[in-house]
Amino acid sequence: GGVPVFDEIIISTNNLNKIRDFDPISGTLVCDSGCILEALDSYLAERGYMVPLDLGAKGSCHIGGNVATNAGGLRLLRYGSLHGNVLGLEVVLPNGTILDNLSTLRKDNTGYDLKQLFIGSEGTLGIITGVSILTPRRPKSVNVAVFCLNSFQNVQEAFIISKGELTEILSAFEFWDIHSLRLVKNHFFQETKFPLEDKYPFYVLVETSGSNKDHNEEKLHNFMEILMEKGIVEDGVVAQDNTQLQNLWSIREGIPEAGSKSGSVYKYDLSIPVPVFYNIVEDISKRLKDAGVFGKDKLVTDVMGYGHIGDGNIHLNIVSKSYSLEITKLIEPYVYEWTEKHKGSISAEHGLGLMKAGCIGYSKSQKMINIMKQIKQSIDPNGIMNPYKYIYD
Repeated sequence: GGVPVFDEIIISTNNLNKIRDFDPISGTLVCDSGCILEALDSYLAERGYMVPLDLGAKGSCHIGGNVATNAGGLRLLRYGSLHGNVLGLEVVLPNGTILDNLSTLRKDNTGYDLKQLFIGSEGTLGIITGVSILTPRRPKSVNVAVFCLNSFQNVQEAFIISKGELTEILSAFEFWDIHSLRLVKNHFFQETKFPLEDKYPFYVLVETSGSNKDHNEEKLHNFMEILMEKGIVEDGVVAQDNTQLQNLWSIREGIPEAGSKSGSVYKYDLSIPVPVFYNIVEDISKRLKDAGVFGKDKLVTDVMGYGHIGDGNIHLNIVSKSYSLEITKLIEPYVYEWTEKHKGSISAEHGLGLMKAGCIGYSKSQKMINIMKQIKQSIDPNGIMNPYKYIYD
């Protein structure tokens, strides 16, 4: 969404990087929109708090951009979305009006909640310059385990049990398939000992976080024993220290980059009901194989799925030796039609931008699209904010 395509003017918020206020009683943080996510988290860590958002790009992304795209991230399962955590925004409108709505109140039921219009609007209604966000206490104990599973049915069973056994300390439940794992191994773990064999179809990462270390570790081990007894998992590893914890997370976080190092990647960020979550990967693989373009010495080298089971968000990545109109026509609009058929969303967290602007109809009715256009017209009648993108005629 932030890539210029024609005659746009680029506005950088790098210099809007000041923390304006932090209230340790309520845990509310007020900052400029150009603050880097990891810098904010480090600031809060010194005070016993954390940003309720974690991304692989945390070392470079801005909190304003996170809000403008409604970034989901790795721990939405525990801490919720930015729609719930953002308390207020400061926004410059297209006509120069500064909309000062940097409220730190958790409850305010007076009029329309205007800040929600700008969360996920991808810069099409105004430029976010300030953010007020609710931050949770930083957990004293964090544990991470990775398990190997033989079927996607086992993945679903493990998720159901995790919600029952780990309850309030479950902070992340991520998954990836063997194709994703092999790419990460090839690009990032050639020189080091890899903790798991790459022979199982599926892998899940489970993270727990809380205030009582002994309690959390006991709950996690009990959870593991149940999975083993029921034959749901085949193997697994638990991080013994922070270095191992980071290494296990690096597997999941390294998948997108590993794909990019392997070739040209067609990326789809979908919300799909969990029972048919992985079916899209299998269906696309079969479609490309039947067309004779996927396989050894073919144009398409990998089709992989990974993502956030707890949020129903799967990332479908198709790795090709190069971009090809033939491949594109085999994928689109098939992937969007498939998603619509299963009552999903064509964009779970990465937005519409330019490439998906004309595809919103697969996820929203024409009546809803018309209302969105009316809102855009009323706030930005000249169409100067992030033009050519998001929603257009």
